[in-house]
Amino acid sequence: MEQLINYFNTETTENVAQYLLGMYLEHETAAGKLGGYIVDCEAYLGPDDEAAHSYGMRDTPRVRAMYEKPGTIYLYTMHTHLILNMITQPEGTPQGVMIRGIEPAAGVEQMRLNRHGRTGAAISDGPGKLVEALGISKDLYGESIFTSSLHLVPEKRRIPKQIDALPRIGIPNKGIWTERKLRYVVHGNPYITNQRKLLIEENNGWRN
Repeated sequence: MEQLINYFNTETTENVAQYLLGMYLEHETAAGKLGGYIVDCEAYLGPDDEAAHSYGMRDTPRVRAMYEKPGTIYLYTMHTHLILNMITQPEGTPQGVMIRGIEPAAGVEQMRLNRHGRTGAAISDGPGKLVEALGISKDLYGESIFTSSLHLVPEKRRIPKQIDALPRIGIPNKGIWTERKLRYVVHGNPYITNQRKLLIEENNGWRN
């Protein structure tokens, strides 16, 4: 875990986002441990990034967590869905990574129940879906992704065969920030948002 914490403290947000691909995300709940591998995420580079909530150093109660130390959990609601983000830079530098998709690995049946019976990729191939699947609540806002009930498990990390860099989803009319390739995905994984079936690879794109 020390190596992971150090990575958050010393690397760029783009590098952290790519390092998070294959990282195991686990939530300890009353129904047991639920977890999976991160396969799809987006970097947000406030204060310069026009798509970031912290653009221009915007500082409101909603975005307070973005200014806290690396690993702080930042949650917000979009279209009634709760969205999970992790802060990736030293305190006062409001940058972070949104988690867009995970490949379920533990507690899958409970995750299906949390998703009202959804199966396959529909369990967790979107930012709101994975939050619901893992049973994440607003109570985790401001907690640490290293030490809270929702945490990363670096010893379980898998290695992608290939990482693709793509434009982020749902970022219209933001100039260069609309097309900038700040979304990173595990090439060939079925749990990527809007994944085409023809692109799904054997072993879901993992090296190990």
